[in-house]
Amino acid sequence: MSRYVRYTALKTIVIREITRFTRIWPQTVLPPAITMTLYFIIFGNLIGSRIGSMEGYSYMEFITPGLIMMSVITSSYANVVSSFFSMKFQRSIEEILIAPVPYYIILIGFVTGGVARGLLVGLIVSIISIFFTGLHIDNLLITSVVILLTAILFSIAGMINAVFARNFDDISIIPTFVLTPLTYLGGVFYSISLLPEFWQGVSMANPILYMINAFRYGVLGISDINIAAAFFIILLFITVLGSATLYLLKTGRGIRS
Repeated sequence: MSRYVRYTALKTIVIREITRFTRIWPQTVLPPAITMTLYFIIFGNLIGSRIGSMEGYSYMEFITPGLIMMSVITSSYANVVSSFFSMKFQRSIEEILIAPVPYYIILIGFVTGGVARGLLVGLIVSIISIFFTGLHIDNLLITSVVILLTAILFSIAGMINAVFARNFDDISIIPTFVLTPLTYLGGVFYSISLLPEFWQGVSMANPILYMINAFRYGVLGISDINIAAAFFIILLFITVLGSATLYLLKTGRGIRS
C-alpha cells in the first residue's frame, strides 16, 4: 500500500473523529468545563480556604493540575469508546476493517480523535483555572509530554472498552466503576504523604497516581512519586494496551460477528 493511501485513510478517520465531537460540542466539550468549574468553586474556594496550604501551595493551586488531568482522562476515553462502539453497533466499522487499510492506521486515527478532544477540554479547563488561581507552568516540556501521553493512553483504553462492549450500558461500566474511583484515589485532591504508610503503598498500585503526579510536577514542580517511574509506567501501559488493541483489530474479536 502506498504512503499516499495510508495518509488519506488516516486523514479521513481523524477528520471524521474531530468533526464528530466538535459538531456536538454542547455534549462533548461543555459538560466537562461546567463540571470542573464546580470543582474549582466547591473544593477550591469553599473548602480549600479552610484546608490551607498543601506542599507549600494553596489548596486551589494544588488541585488544579489534578483537575486538568482528570478532564483530559475522561474526555479522551469517552470520545473513543463512544465513537468506536457507535460504529460497531451500526456495523459501519466493518467497512473500515475490510478496506485495504493497515490496522495501526485505524488505531492511530481513533486515538488521534480522542487525544484532540482530551487536549481541547484540558485547555478549556486550564483557561477556567486562571479565573480561580494564578496558573503557572514550572516545566513546559514535562507538562506537555505527560498530558499528551496520558491522552493517548486513555484513548487506547477507550477503544479496548468499545471492542468488548456489547451494548451501550457496557461502555459506561468501566468509566463508572473503574476509571472514576481510580481517578479520585489518584491524588487529585490530596497528597499521598498524608496517608498512613500502608495506604501509601496501596496507592502506588494506582497507575493514574503516576500520571497526575507527573503532571503536577510539570506544573508546580512537586510530586509524591519519582518522575522517571511515572514515565516508565505511562509508556508501559501505552505499549501493552496498544499491542492488545492491534491484536483485537487483527483477530476481529468482539467486532466481527
